[in-house]
Amino acid sequence: MSFLRGLSGKTNTTHLFLLGDIFDIWVADHRYFVDRYRDIIGEIRRLKDEGVEINYFEGNHDLHLRYYWEDQLGLTVHGGPTYIFLGGRTVRLEHGDQMDPDDKGYRFLRWFLRTAPMRLLMCNLPGVLVARVGDRASIKSRDYTSNVKSIDAADAITKIRAHARKAHATKPFDIIISGHVHVRDDCRIEHEAGTFRCINLGSWLDAPCYLKLNGMDEQIFDLKTDESREPVPHAREHLSTAQ
Repeated sequence: MSFLRGLSGKTNTTHLFLLGDIFDIWVADHRYFVDRYRDIIGEIRRLKDEGVEINYFEGNHDLHLRYYWEDQLGLTVHGGPTYIFLGGRTVRLEHGDQMDPDDKGYRFLRWFLRTAPMRLLMCNLPGVLVARVGDRASIKSRDYTSNVKSIDAADAITKIRAHARKAHATKPFDIIISGHVHVRDDCRIEHEAGTFRCINLGSWLDAPCYLKLNGMDEQIFDLKTDESREPVPHAREHLSTAQ
């Protein structure tokens, strides 16, 4: 919340990218979630009114976002990876929950929750019921992601970088940014298809941070240690935040 409050017209922020899992649970446009997160929504409305272009990527804790965030608030919602041209560079942004090809159980669940029958069911059940089920699933999902999928940080980083190489070989970019896996990683990768920067921002729960793209420069800031940072005057900033 303090991060959003710190952004305003005086910081010259032009874009804000929310890379998913922003909430413990959010489904469709249920009034329950709108009321529960009213203060955060208010800050996002303020930024949009100030001219900040906001992009929200669906994660595994926030589903069917278009019904509210796009149709009612006017944000741009992405259901998967997206390529955006910023500051003279091509940037691939994604939540990152499809980086592990071996996690077939999760991939099936992700597909299943987005099928037409499940979308219809989740959009029409009472919001409080969806929230109760979702909160339980959210806790289990975070435990799974933190304690099982990321026990071996080296293995997690290997998969992040392998995914980035494969994506770059399919469609080149200058930077790839993700955030699903609870491991922070930042490296420059060289391979036969070219050179690019690969950034996984990790988790808001473990080490909250954001990435600032400013012209041809990009830098990660830790929210816990960056409270006193002065805004850069006359800089056009593109901010990416992850789970």
